[in-house]
Amino acid sequence: MPAIPHTASPTPWLTSIHATPGRGKYGDPQFRGNCSGLLIRDLLQFFRPGRVLDPMSPGGTCRDVCHHLGIPCQAFDLRSGFDATSPDSFKGLGKFDFIWLHPPYWKMIRYNKDPRCLSSAPTLDDFLARLRMILRNCADVLAPSGRIALLMGDAKYRGEYLGLPFRTMNVAAAENLWLACPEIIRFSHGATSSSKVYQTSFIPRLHDVCLVLKRQAE
Repeated sequence: MPAIPHTASPTPWLTSIHATPGRGKYGDPQFRGNCSGLLIRDLLQFFRPGRVLDPMSPGGTCRDVCHHLGIPCQAFDLRSGFDATSPDSFKGLGKFDFIWLHPPYWKMIRYNKDPRCLSSAPTLDDFLARLRMILRNCADVLAPSGRIALLMGDAKYRGEYLGLPFRTMNVAAAENLWLACPEIIRFSHGATSSSKVYQTSFIPRLHDVCLVLKRQAE
């Protein structure tokens, strides 16, 4: 790993490469696709928000991290009736300093047959349209100096790479959101794909990308 420059950061170990192994005692490790809480922990310690929202929280990871750090958090999920694509779901929630988003990745894991779920989107364009609506709804409840952290992976579909992190950045820019810090490469420790044996030759993907977004200046 490259040497880390000395800064005044409250989390000097947090860089554009997040390679910390393990997941911490956060969330349900049995929930497929649930991410490590360690990146969330480091981001919260860096940005020091007063109030956090996780609108897509089936595994409860962000909620558990916030509880550990003593930060008020509201966590919801489609299974409990919270549709993050609907503006009505966000009414009356107030403003948040930090929003954690870990949406389902298109064509990787289908969690249910609910047509409102991003994992059930019939096409890539539909997935991106729903993701854009979620970002719009989150931006509406974001405090003026707030941040949205979105974790996105990638895969191939019909022999072509989807490029989901890049498409996500385009969607964010269309909603007047831009990077608040460098994109963070999160190493995928513990991914089930790492233990598989493949008969084809390819370059394995061992990371997700976290985009920390803020409102662009008008």
